[in-house]
Amino acid sequence: MIIGVPKEIKLQEHRIGLTPESVKILHEKGHKVLVQTKGGLEAGFTDQDYQRAGAIIHNSANSIFKDAEIIVKVKEPQMEEVKMIRENQIIFTYLHLAAAKELTEGLIKTKSICIAYETVTDDKGRLPLLAPMSAVAGRMSIQAGAHSLEKNQKGRGLLLGGAPGVDPANIVILGGGVVGENAAVIATGMKGKVYIVDKSKERLEQLHKMFGDKIIPTESDKADLKKLIAECDLLVGGVLIPGAEAPKLITKNMIKLMKKGSVIVDVAIDQGGCVETSKPTTHANPTYVVDGVVHYCVANMPGGVPRTSTIALNKATLPLLEKIADQGYRKTLLENKNYLSGLNIFKGAVTYKGVADALKLQYMPAEKALLS
Repeated sequence: MIIGVPKEIKLQEHRIGLTPESVKILHEKGHKVLVQTKGGLEAGFTDQDYQRAGAIIHNSANSIFKDAEIIVKVKEPQMEEVKMIRENQIIFTYLHLAAAKELTEGLIKTKSICIAYETVTDDKGRLPLLAPMSAVAGRMSIQAGAHSLEKNQKGRGLLLGGAPGVDPANIVILGGGVVGENAAVIATGMKGKVYIVDKSKERLEQLHKMFGDKIIPTESDKADLKKLIAECDLLVGGVLIPGAEAPKLITKNMIKLMKKGSVIVDVAIDQGGCVETSKPTTHANPTYVVDGVVHYCVANMPGGVPRTSTIALNKATLPLLEKIADQGYRKTLLENKNYLSGLNIFKGAVTYKGVADALKLQYMPAEKALLS
């Protein structure tokens, strides 16, 4: 199969779809890999690294989209890339379509096959291709929050872990999944006072076993969320409904209860955000202020650490890519229901219910689409 890896063009996105190591594995199995020149440079991978691994370097994204049977990316196609997608071409990347109607409609028109990393599942219902980037984003959320609390960043002027004789900051983490767990790793390490809010009592018990008394596990249906919000210095939004738009747990009125200079890091922004006042920002301009509260809503947080992120992502995505390349998408998806759940759009049909529901589009079950 001919596999194409274009350079990412989303603002300040420095990751790349494949590492040279992954290219080498695919090349040795007889697949042809096309990589856009300087595509991996910001992640520390040179054209020479890719050539040594067996890749063919292309000067433009256009030629890669023209020649490749499958396009491997990190971020969702930008609209100028959508124009290059061909009918029956496979797009394998993060898509986050539930919060992106224009992109979804554009991909429908291409009649391509769009497989989203973030909706592939495992036998326990987890999201193995999303997990590595959720882990990175969770850890980065505390770094970003700590920086944003500094006075020069319009924050309260607090040190997250306090100081001798000074209490640490109050940190509220919404969601005890991969983002929440990894945020807690850094937050507890920095000696913050950490609350984790989740609807699952079982999950909170797991987290309590991991972190002990370093966290305060809080069931969402028993929590006084307004009180927690009013007292917190840093709020991390790590709530996820797979493939669907994130629920707005924090309203505009709740923001007014927060301390001036407190900080929100909305990791769920890729899926629309779990805070009503959230809007996507970039690494270049990561924050803005609403009612005195600093909002950090960078939509591609792991892009800030592209080498770590690219390597971690490839370890998760390569096994599925190998299967698609070796035996084709149809056989791969039909023989494994977990892989099948990654199919979001198939030749003009929306095949993931969460996306169809969020955007009020007609839904066709993925298996029915493949067999029709």
